[in-house]
Amino acid sequence: MTALDAVQAALAAEHAAVYGYGVVGARVGEDRADEAAAAHGAHRARRDALARAVRDLGGRPAAAEAAYALPFAVPDTAAAVRLAAQLEDRVAGVYSDLVRAAEGPLRRQAAEALLEAAVRAVRWRGSGVAFPGLAERTRTVRER
Repeated sequence: MTALDAVQAALAAEHAAVYGYGVVGARVGEDRADEAAAAHGAHRARRDALARAVRDLGGRPAAAEAAYALPFAVPDTAAAVRLAAQLEDRVAGVYSDLVRAAEGPLRRQAAEALLEAAVRAVRWRGSGVAFPGLAERTRTVRER
């Protein structure tokens, strides 16, 4: 995977996260509304930075879809919290790929974004995973 491919994948994940946090924000309880709003803002900022990175690498940033399929129905607060954790896990996965594909400042930014997503996932889920961003490693550890 080239750095440009990895940045485009991260951009697509951030577009989806921004959309998903719109749903989370509408369904999460008042006690976590500020957390959802902060995460939404963080993903918008990362999305914008990735669009600039794509252009810097000579590409054309992928546009956001009009809507995204959610992995499950989100009728209440509990489902909104699960969705937020899943959004962060997905974002961490693509940033893990970007860390592997990039060099220099872009790699450092990807590592920072991976860390931020992992921390937000822990906050939403209430527990962490052994290898944030590396789903295949997480499954192996859980199976033991």
